[in-house]
Parts: sequence; C-alpha cells; structure tokens
Amino acid sequence: MRVDFLYFEDCPSHERALERLRRVISEEGVRAEIEVTEVTSEEQARDLRFAGSPTIQVEGRDISPPPEPHYTLTCRTYQLENGRLSPLPSETMIRAAIEAATTG
Repeated sequence: MRVDFLYFEDCPSHERALERLRRVISEEGVRAEIEVTEVTSEEQARDLRFAGSPTIQVEGRDISPPPEPHYTLTCRTYQLENGRLSPLPSETMIRAAIEAATTG
C-alpha cells in the first residue's frame, strides 16, 4: 500500500500526525510504504493536491477530501467524528482510509 504524507514545515502538527499515521498502520498490520514529502512551493502544492499540512493520501486518495479543495501552503483542519475541528486527522479517519484501500 502506498501512503503519501505531505506537510508544510511551518505547521506545528505534522510530526504528531506522522506518529499517529505510523501507529495506525502498525496496529492494522498492513504493509505500507510511507512517502514523506515536505511541500515547499505553491506549484508543488497544486501538483501534489496538497490541501494543507498535514495531508495524508492512501493509494492517491485524500483521507478526508475537503469539500472545495484549495491547494496551497497552509495549515489544515480536519472535522472530527464529533464535529469538532482539529489540526490532526483522527485515528478513526486514518484507519477507515486504510481499510477502504485494503478492501478495494
């Protein structure tokens, strides 16, 4: 399984998000190659479909596609299952994306 982890250095939540991603992959017992990419330009953000830091894509699909994507160097917020906003995706969100990719 291919997992892309995209981040913008100025956003403080990317390290915790990467730790969370690695933990979930380990707990799920899937073989996954995590490609970690620092996004450094607006052009690169558009090319990589970077919706803000951190962005996680499993098999090329954003784990939580924004309703109106805007690809730029910015921090990102995720709407959690309880409706709250967070700078980190939840473990449930990551897990659901991995499960969807493994079941086809």
